[in-house]
Order: sequence, then structure tokens, then C-alpha cells
Amino acid sequence: MLRIHFSAEDLGRIRLATGPDPAWEALLSLHVLGSRDTDADLRAWRTRVRTSVDASSRALLTLAPPRGYSPDFLTPAEGTTDTTDPEASAEAVASTSAVRLRADLEALARQQKLPSWADALASGRPAARRGLGTALRRYHRQALSPYWPQITATVDADLSLRTRSFLAGGAEQILRGLHPAVRWRAPVLQLPYPRDQDMYLHGRGLRLVPSYFCRGGPITLRDPSLPPVLVYPASRGVGSLQPGNPVTGADALDRLLGRTRAATLAAIAGTQHATGREIARRLGISQASASEHASVLRDAGLIHSLRVRNTVRHVLTPLGAGLLEGRTAPHAVVEPRTAQEGAR
Repeated sequence: MLRIHFSAEDLGRIRLATGPDPAWEALLSLHVLGSRDTDADLRAWRTRVRTSVDASSRALLTLAPPRGYSPDFLTPAEGTTDTTDPEASAEAVASTSAVRLRADLEALARQQKLPSWADALASGRPAARRGLGTALRRYHRQALSPYWPQITATVDADLSLRTRSFLAGGAEQILRGLHPAVRWRAPVLQLPYPRDQDMYLHGRGLRLVPSYFCRGGPITLRDPSLPPVLVYPASRGVGSLQPGNPVTGADALDRLLGRTRAATLAAIAGTQHATGREIARRLGISQASASEHASVLRDAGLIHSLRVRNTVRHVLTPLGAGLLEGRTAPHAVVEPRTAQEGAR
């Protein structure tokens, strides 16, 4: 059982991540990659990645066993809060102090035999650190980057749900809804965990991170001195993880809006302050038709129309830009599973 002890100050300092955390997604996806059992919607991903990652990326599996302890330094907390940049995340891991590297690898060595290269990493040797950073960058490019739009869309959808939950019921409402196995008995959050652990926040608050690859119960760091974080399974849509973003292609947008209306939205995106005449010229349609399509897009909140002297100019709203780029793709929300293999 994991018990997280809150004060009134801690409840006021609950923070949500701003998007998928590259370090946590890398670690938890390595858990999935090294596991024999996984969800049906990740089996195809695991099969593809197992045959595509290079030797340096496969070496990371040693540091991230699917069961038991994984080093805290793989998911750095200090100085990287809310980073969604894989490069910055890999650099933060590679910059881990020698003291932290040695302590975490000694803890891992008590659980399993480590290869010889782990000694150089535990000593904090510059070449070993650079090698770790390079391996993480390669792993992200090979195993995660092709799927990042779908991962991001899923995490963003979950964050939207949590934000609405907070507005409806405050911080305690977020805590109650994190996972079916979570129990909020103020001032303690309780959840099943592979080992017995108490986390005292002491006014530091708690950072909540939804993760696509978190396959069961929430997970945290082992070292209580590190900034508190709780990573939980993002509510996911139905369907398997596929390369690219299945909802960002032109065909999908055409099906949603209609071919000409989708082209109108794209034309407005491609022209600063597009006018009806410019849209009509670019699409080969009448100005009346262009005006009609723009009116529908405006009513849907996808564009703004501004009158400048005797012309009307159109610009995308954030919603329109997000739809065009695929960031606001709808994902059906399902309850996450309940059995997490990896434990910190």
C-alpha cells in the first residue's frame, strides 16, 4: 500500500503536468517492452519496437526491468518539472550527479546482476553519461516519436478531464478520480502498491502526471527526498497505438468537415488574414461559396473574422489551429486497467 499524506498546504499545491513527460513515457514504455504480458492495444507496438530499436536502446531494458525497482534518475525531478521536450529530458538524465547515479545503481544491483558498463555509469564517467543520454534520445526517436501525436492527444484529453474535475470539486475531486483503486481518506491518499510506502509531502505539494504507458496503478519515486510526483494511467481511447496520428491526415479532416470546408480552413491557415477573394482564388470556388464556408467555420469557433476597412479577413482561432494540427482529436475515455507491473 502507498499512503500519501497531505496537509492543507499540500492540497493547495497540487499541480498537473502540462503534457506527456518524455522521461516517464520512456521508462514505462521500457517496462511494457520488457514484459511478457501487456494490453492488447500495445502488442503491435511492442512487436514493432522490439525489432526496430538498436543495441544502445535495448541496453536501457537493463535499467528498467518490468518488475521491481527502476532507478529514480531515469525520471529526474529537479529542474525538469513539466518539460515535454525529449532532448531536455535526455540531457537532464545524462546530467545526473555521480552521487545519485551510484546510489540508484547500487539499489538496482541488489535486485539483479548488472553488466560491466554499469560500473562506469555508477562512477559518473562523462563518456558513460553521454552514452546514456544518446541511448535515451535514440530510444525516443525509434520507439516513441512515431507515436508521440497519439500519446500527446491522449494525455491532453486526460488533462482536460482533470481540469474540469478540479473546477467542479477542487483538488480532492481530482485525487478521488485518479484511479478506481485510489481511496481518499482525508488527509491521506491510499492506493495498492507493490511495496509498503508512506510519502509525507511536508508542504511540497504533489505533481500529477498522466502517462500513456502507465499500464495499471499509479507509480512514484522511491526516494522520499525527491520532489513528490504521482504518475497515473491516462484515460485512453479505444484502439491500438499506431505510428503517426490517425486523425491529422487530410482524409480524416475531409471526413470531419467536408472536403471544401477543410480546404477553406487550410487556406486560411496558409494565408495571413485571408480574405474571401483570396480563399476563392486559391480553391477555385466562387466568393459566395467561400463566404458561406467561412461563416460555418466561424460559427463553429474555428476562425475569427475581422472587418478591416471594406474587407473581411479571416484568421484561425486556437481551436481551429489545434484541429488542423490534430491536437484536439477526440478520444473515447475508458477506465484504466488496475495492475501495474513496474514498481519503483
